[in-house]
Amino acid sequence: MKKIFTLITLMCCLTLMASTVFAESAVTRIKDIAKVQGVRSNQLVGYGLVVGLNGTGDSDKIRHMINSTVSMLRTFGITVDTSNWKTNNIAAVMVTATLPPFVREGDTIDVTISAVGNAKSIQGGTLIQTPLRAGNGEVYAVAQGPVSTGGFTAGGGGNTAQKNYPTVGTTPNGAIVERTVEDDLGNRGQVSLSLDNVDFTTATRITNAINSAYGSIAHAANPGRIDIRIPNYYRSNVVEFVSTIEELPVTPDSIAKVVFNERTGTIVMGGNVTVDECAITQGGLSIKVTSNESGYGGGPLSYGDSVRLNNTDVEVQEQTANSIVLPPTTNVNDIIGALNAIGATPRDCISILQALKAAGAIHAAVEII
Repeated sequence: MKKIFTLITLMCCLTLMASTVFAESAVTRIKDIAKVQGVRSNQLVGYGLVVGLNGTGDSDKIRHMINSTVSMLRTFGITVDTSNWKTNNIAAVMVTATLPPFVREGDTIDVTISAVGNAKSIQGGTLIQTPLRAGNGEVYAVAQGPVSTGGFTAGGGGNTAQKNYPTVGTTPNGAIVERTVEDDLGNRGQVSLSLDNVDFTTATRITNAINSAYGSIAHAANPGRIDIRIPNYYRSNVVEFVSTIEELPVTPDSIAKVVFNERTGTIVMGGNVTVDECAITQGGLSIKVTSNESGYGGGPLSYGDSVRLNNTDVEVQEQTANSIVLPPTTNVNDIIGALNAIGATPRDCISILQALKAAGAIHAAVEII
């Protein structure tokens, strides 16, 4: 019985050790580091008018708004005399939207409306029918509906109060898709993956993971793209095939990099940053100059004039330099520990790491943001 208990305990320990090793590995899904080519959104934009404003629209100095309004009314057979026309109930706006992949005609998408003139607010207005075009000039959706800003401007007597930005609003489901972006997912018998970060090693690992699961169907065309041949038994269900590919685990690789943000003193280093053996000395010279004034009024019973004297004292203090030697093949934890040991501040760390890069002692790309 004692032997059985010991064996069970040993198996539990081995299981916990294996779980710990797996948790410490940077294993992720293919879905999180790559995307399927052709599955992307498209940006749409249009120019329109928001009407029904309570005197917070554009002034009569915004000529393009006036011309747009006149042109719109002419389509309804209405001629407008603009000589005495009050336009502050209308605002010229730009309408933007994102067309998701795989949407069909009749689907609705959200739109964002932004004033382009001198309107004070588009709160409570209604967007008039506005065609939304893609980069190729074709109309893919038409937007219309009430505008919701989530903010306001109020005031009087020279005092105003504002919440959020009342010149920008949204219309949920305010655009109807009129044209579908054709997709060819799997139509040629293959799909392609695009890596978020181009890397030879990561592309090879993804290729090997797919081939281990499905046979020799994947090929890395370049470090940023992997072509995958769809097996015959998945030709009629490409969506399920892509879903299984995205769930495959893989360990991505990346170059050693150190990123500095000098404005905030933030330093981010990858775990594969290494340094050669080097010595670091951190210290400084402090010089303090003080000045005080005194007066001299001459000797006793004398008629001499008073004299103002400036006395300057200079005090120099040289701080004891903190030195440390880093052994070769140091990892990121050892570097941070060594810098903390010599009392280096984040600003000091940035200077020290830049000096290490200049000396060729640190093996990592250095990026300043």
